[in-house]
Amino acid sequence: MIEELIDNYVRFLSSLTLDHFIRLFWFYIFFEFVRYFALEWFVLNLWKIRKHYNKDKYAMAREQFLFENPLVSIIIPGKNEGKHIYKLIKSLNEQTYKNTEILVIDDGSDDDTPTIGRDLQRAGLIDLFIRNEIRGGKASAANFGLRFTKGKYIVHLDADCSYDRDAIEKIIIPFYMEKDVGGVGGNVNVRNYDTGLVTSLQAIEYYDTISIGRVVTSHLGIYRIISGAFGAFRADVLDKVKGWDIGPGLDGDITVKIRKLGYKIRFAQDAMCLTNAPDTFKKLTKQRLRWDKSLIRFRIRKHKDVLYPNQSFRFANFISFVENITYNLILNVKWYVYLSDMLINYPSLIVNIFITNILLYTVTNFVKFTIYSLYRERSHAPMSYFLLYIPCMVFYFGFYLRIVRSIAYLQETFFKLSYNDPWNPKKTSVHAKKLKI
Repeated sequence: MIEELIDNYVRFLSSLTLDHFIRLFWFYIFFEFVRYFALEWFVLNLWKIRKHYNKDKYAMAREQFLFENPLVSIIIPGKNEGKHIYKLIKSLNEQTYKNTEILVIDDGSDDDTPTIGRDLQRAGLIDLFIRNEIRGGKASAANFGLRFTKGKYIVHLDADCSYDRDAIEKIIIPFYMEKDVGGVGGNVNVRNYDTGLVTSLQAIEYYDTISIGRVVTSHLGIYRIISGAFGAFRADVLDKVKGWDIGPGLDGDITVKIRKLGYKIRFAQDAMCLTNAPDTFKKLTKQRLRWDKSLIRFRIRKHKDVLYPNQSFRFANFISFVENITYNLILNVKWYVYLSDMLINYPSLIVNIFITNILLYTVTNFVKFTIYSLYRERSHAPMSYFLLYIPCMVFYFGFYLRIVRSIAYLQETFFKLSYNDPWNPKKTSVHAKKLKI
């Protein structure tokens, strides 16, 4: 059986002409390969060249930042983060940049977070601990903390993350590199990469796709989401956009709000943060359903005015939205069109087409991972470990994430299920739905 399959596949490959190859694998050639390898690699080279020539400018920006020595307010909103908060505060007190204030905002925790938070404040390890007695959601907690900040810059962190000792310094420097930078995203990677298959796949995704993708979009001026795990903002800009709005996807939402005011958003690749990723497919699916619904809720509904010619129209924002919608929504649908095309027109070749697609994507993933190593600051895990799991990425990206994404889009388009997500308290989701935000 296997020998027959191999023999059949060899005959299939030997009979392929260029025209036939393009006809059978048009989705990979014209969309996946062009967008996620050829274009990315081209832009990465431009970014690398620019970075080389901007070394002196970066040094001057760092010198100006350290000379000015602005107060940086670090806000840490969260619920039931007692097991994480002490380690985080210890690491923040070891940062190379010292002119900071640390605010911990407890969003109605029912663990030992209040006790730990108050002890940390009494010990002088944090500047302020405040508490919502009744849970209001992450946006509510962040905005509550924002009212007490005094800094010129606000850094938003997740309590379950850890940060390089120079992370705060490096995420602030881009504000001094260019005028009108309103927000800067830090580089988030997976800390628990070696827990199992699920975390290993996410580690490669963060390391090889999300991080590199943000370098590319930042260089092109269309970077669209500052991660809630590690993001920095000008305090006056946060005041103008009135902080965070309610709902899953609030990280992308506030980034869009800042961009709509005409401010630039930049990515600080060397400002490193490590986070614990979901360690089961059930937890990961729940997380990604929440993330993917935000495309429909915020980009298609709430901020659809970005696509219209009006007084606040900006071409970069338009391109950012079009790129996001095209490659996450439209091409997601296009993949099903491709699958239907193959099943209807080439049913007898479907096994060979499937095998060839797997090989094409796997080889591309290996090549990308190897080449992109030249563009990364550093790795927090052995390359050999990542390489072991790369053959699985074609199934992770090509099937699992695509199916989850499709379900999320359908749920949000037809049922607006993000308003029912338990990640946010019901009362705030009801309020957000009434306000259409």
